[in-house]
Amino acid sequence: MEHYLVQSIEKALGWTGPSGLGVGFARGRVPDLALCPRLLTPHKLLDVIMRRSIAPPQFRCFQNGIEMHPDGYLTQVTTRRGQTLPAANMDTLGRLLQSGCTVVLDALDSFDPTMEIACRALQWWSLELVQVNIYLTTKDAPGFSLHWDDHDVVIVQLAGEKSWEVRGSSRPVPMYRDAEPNQTPSDEVVWSGTLQAGDVMHIPRGSWHRATRTDCGDGYSLHATFGFVKRTGVSWLTWVADQSRERELFRHDLDRFGSRTFQAAQEHLLVSNVSQLLADYPVQEYLARREEMVTATPPVGRDRARWGA
Repeated sequence: MEHYLVQSIEKALGWTGPSGLGVGFARGRVPDLALCPRLLTPHKLLDVIMRRSIAPPQFRCFQNGIEMHPDGYLTQVTTRRGQTLPAANMDTLGRLLQSGCTVVLDALDSFDPTMEIACRALQWWSLELVQVNIYLTTKDAPGFSLHWDDHDVVIVQLAGEKSWEVRGSSRPVPMYRDAEPNQTPSDEVVWSGTLQAGDVMHIPRGSWHRATRTDCGDGYSLHATFGFVKRTGVSWLTWVADQSRERELFRHDLDRFGSRTFQAAQEHLLVSNVSQLLADYPVQEYLARREEMVTATPPVGRDRARWGA
């Protein structure tokens, strides 16, 4: 299934490898709809929720577009050893789903073996860290307001249908921790329409988007959002700064009370050694070390060459 998932996503998006990640919006359809229920169904998702101790922020419920207080859908379960753990109140959750709501479960790959394999396969393919978040929306529940993600996403509509609007970015490659806020949506509508089971969509980092079922009536939507966390120049510089701890010069206190001449000399020494530090830890070494971490556990039964990595 691992190799087939990657092939299906590539065919749907018209890609021949992971180089399209983050480049531009793309949309298509998987060639085999049987892939969707193999990945996840609503019943399987609810079974995972029922059998696990989960709580916000990983497990959330939204009604009328507003995040509910956890007391509205969680209960406290006491084990025979006296431990109190949060768990979904399935009776309450069932009523919420019947009336219309959105259930969000982040990082399903940490619970579900199928999604774990899927994320591992996509990591092997993309050489980036991958996490999958799941969204189940029922009836005509609204979605989130216009927002952007700080990572590239590939969305797979697994069941039902949901309406989307995707806009361009209003700040080039925005980040979670950034020099300025990114709060004004772009006016450019890149695509709007309805995703149905088997549809796949790639939204680059920073592109504004929203999804809703307010125009869909009865029914439901189940989709998986695979998030790809790519590295940036800031990531490399942060890593280089971490490597500076190996060198005694950078571990010394910055002089605050000495003469201006001494302080200037210390600063000059640091600056000159920063240049050497950057040369000693180039970008390609950083990416190679990261690649070793991401690909430490390859997909079962697959060699790297077959994944086109």
